Amino acid sequence: MDLSPFEADNSVSCRLASLIPDVCRTEDCCLGIDEAGRGPVLGPMVYGICFCPVSKKEELKDLNVADSKTLTEAERENLFQKLNEARSYVGWALQILSPNTISTSMLKRIKYNLNALSHDTAIGLVQYALDSGVQLKEVFVDTVGPADKYEAKLSQLFPGIEVTVRPKADSLFPIVSAASICAKVARDRVVKGWNFAEDLGEVDADYGSGYPNDPKTKVWLLKYLDSVFGYPQFVRFSWSTAQTLMDSKAVTVHWDDDEEDGEKVAQQKKNRSMLSYFNASAGGNNQTQTHQTHCFFTERRLKSLDTL
Repeated sequence: MDLSPFEADNSVSCRLASLIPDVCRTEDCCLGIDEAGRGPVLGPMVYGICFCPVSKKEELKDLNVADSKTLTEAERENLFQKLNEARSYVGWALQILSPNTISTSMLKRIKYNLNALSHDTAIGLVQYALDSGVQLKEVFVDTVGPADKYEAKLSQLFPGIEVTVRPKADSLFPIVSAASICAKVARDRVVKGWNFAEDLGEVDADYGSGYPNDPKTKVWLLKYLDSVFGYPQFVRFSWSTAQTLMDSKAVTVHWDDDEEDGEKVAQQKKNRSMLSYFNASAGGNNQTQTHQTHCFFTERRLKSLDTL
């Protein structure tokens, strides 16, 4: 599994895929869908699909694939290797949703929650398989939200394909178990080798499971909270855990558009108006820089302009 396309820029989402087995373009196939990393406040969420000919279901079952959550990391890696060795009839694809993508999607003005993002990602992966020539006849999905509604939605989008949506599908259908393993292996590798774009020095990698209720994760979140700029992009800043910590530990910002006469209110509170940063007098080519630009801006290649 080559993660370099995502590692080159882990602030955006990325699709990875195996080669499509020739037999999957000529025989009726089944496809399973599952995800890894839905709940953690740290790291990406990875959606995975796995597909094989219907005639190969028993051979897939003989690989002893199982729900990835019931397996150790070593067991998952071993099973992923077996799936790769079965590449003559097994294919897979992944969509890695970066923490930044998840948070910016959820905080859009038009509400776009995690369920909607999950549905759209799964639909995109099924369409990818179809566009790649996979002869899909059966799709099995671990549900997100009400199973009956999700099943009806997918059946309408993909007529002619038998869609089955079930809770705990990763423990019911081997093809979903295989997708679960692919997704979990990818997430584990991404999290373990995360490249921090921010200049944090030597980062403490002991952040636990990444789930909000993990004590190690809580300690890590407190340690790497910048009082002005918040969290590195490894953190899903839309999660209530992160927002609560920022509200209680970070510097309060007064936004001028929160109320009328915002600039006057800012002055009364002895705060510098946010609008002042957009005035020519606040900076520009003719101004002498008296302080070093914060790394938040340099890392994002942002600079002050006095003309547009």
